[in-house]
Amino acid sequence: MTETAGPEEPTGNESLVTVVVALLANGLLAIAKSVAAVVTGSASMVAEAAHSWSDTGNEVFLLVAERRGARPRDAEHPRGYGRSTYIWSLVAAFGLFSAGAVVSVWHGVTQLAADEAETSFLINYVVLGIALVLEGTSFLQAARQVRGAAERFGMRPLRYVTRTSNPTLRAVFFEDFSALLGILLAGCAIALHQLTGDPVFDALGSIAVGVLLAFVAVFLMSRNMDYLLGEGLTPEVRSRVIAAVLEHPEIDKLTYLHVEYVGPQRMFVVAAVDLVGDDPESHLAVRLQRVESDIEQNPLIEDAVLTLALPDAEPLTP
Repeated sequence: MTETAGPEEPTGNESLVTVVVALLANGLLAIAKSVAAVVTGSASMVAEAAHSWSDTGNEVFLLVAERRGARPRDAEHPRGYGRSTYIWSLVAAFGLFSAGAVVSVWHGVTQLAADEAETSFLINYVVLGIALVLEGTSFLQAARQVRGAAERFGMRPLRYVTRTSNPTLRAVFFEDFSALLGILLAGCAIALHQLTGDPVFDALGSIAVGVLLAFVAVFLMSRNMDYLLGEGLTPEVRSRVIAAVLEHPEIDKLTYLHVEYVGPQRMFVVAAVDLVGDDPESHLAVRLQRVESDIEQNPLIEDAVLTLALPDAEPLTP
């Protein structure tokens, strides 16, 4: 089972770079938006500041997720620590919901009846313009990683990023995408406030940003829960796993396959196989153990358990 035959390619270093880029961009923007919100009193800018602060905190959780999930397996955790990545990513998504969505909606609602006050629209536009550049840079970094991985699978980028077992990549991609949409929503709300003189539009912009963050947060939480509960393989990935197992020179037939994710690009494989040759049972046990060890050399396989196939079982094909 060769690395190139695996169902997914390791992207740990790429994901780490993507998270760091997003962390730096969001940290700078959180400070800038907070200053602008205090100076201008814009409800939409308050929502954007809350958005950036929640994203900054999320990137910290995602860095913890990458670090904890990368620990090698040991006697207490024979299939590694990869699932901790989903737990920390779930915490990050909940942070996006509570610190970003709830604060934005609540502040927008409280500002619906507020009187118009003197404000500097120029400061808001400058900060939002800078945010558009920084968030766009971070999003392009994540999009490049998504596009490259999707091409390797022959999948559309959006389908890949919603289905990938890499929760940090999915989180950064959708958080950056929602950040760009949030900037546009805030900019439109501030512009309508300036044109009409009605601060209600600014408050509605804050609520719209909050609703957007809530939708993204619930989606991310749902996907992490799916993997914690045992996400099934896509047909494309299952076919690749079958092909990879059958490539081993000592495996003649594969009749049963169970695969579950135990972390990002880390799998636990159980398979029933028919080995080439006609060895006695004692020799077969040794050979099975050797084949298991060979399969586990693949960086995508955390643990493999092989058993002998029943004589009349139908073979699986890619």
